[in-house]
Amino acid sequence: MNSEPDWGLYRTFLAVVEHRSLSGAARRLGLTQPTVGRHITALEQAVGTDLFLRSQRGLVPTERALELKPYADSLAATAAALVRTASGGSDELRGAVRISASEVVGAEHLPAILAPLRDRHPGLVFEIALSNAVEDLLERQADIAVRMVEPSQEALVAKRLRPISVGLHAHRSYLERRGAPASMADLAGHDLIGFDRETAAIRGLVERFPKFDRSAFALRIDSDLGQLAALRAGFGIGMCQAPVARRDPDLVPVLVAEIAVNLEVWIVMHENLRSSARFRVVFDALAAGLSSL
Repeated sequence: MNSEPDWGLYRTFLAVVEHRSLSGAARRLGLTQPTVGRHITALEQAVGTDLFLRSQRGLVPTERALELKPYADSLAATAAALVRTASGGSDELRGAVRISASEVVGAEHLPAILAPLRDRHPGLVFEIALSNAVEDLLERQADIAVRMVEPSQEALVAKRLRPISVGLHAHRSYLERRGAPASMADLAGHDLIGFDRETAAIRGLVERFPKFDRSAFALRIDSDLGQLAALRAGFGIGMCQAPVARRDPDLVPVLVAEIAVNLEVWIVMHENLRSSARFRVVFDALAAGLSSL
């Protein structure tokens, strides 16, 4: 590296990686296209190599660019965390709080918890990152996380909540058309909704319930929200959180005695945030709201 690049160059770099064009990155950042081009040239000169190749698909990141991206992501997360932390004093209930949660928890549970909290504290602003991946709280990719696995990192404040029950469900209209399965063997005659790509958690599920295998699915989709939408549309039978199904009278439990899974639930934040009133109040609200599901 010929010289230490300005941090702002990495922000531009990430925007170009995302949009695959100078013009797209310029719109994203509120800069001019020539300015974005100068930023990329400056960063390439600093690292001593080309970072993008021009193609019919736009600007394609080079191998060196892909190597740099995780570190640039870390810089961006730290900069965003700095802004969130500085946006309110430690005793003020104002400013941004970034929450990481799984797709279903973030879309189906958090809005109802955060809406009354916002009414009580209108200075709070919420950022929700919907992802089934575990965000790194030590690098402040999020301030607070709702996790379905026990945290392994030190320097975190963690609270274990009551597990969330998950089981097979189907829309009432589907069961009226096709009938309800009376046993696991009957699932072979039904349209099942499930995953496309296997993960460690899914492998554990399949080991417990071999009938719930990828080869049996009539609809394969890795998004939990996509699977939930298919259930609500009456496509077939799939997994659903019991608290979500209870709010919808048309979602009916299926084979309750045969398939039952309890998801662990943890609320986690970095221990350095305990002294901030706004992070504490959001942490406590999430814990109380999710415990009442």
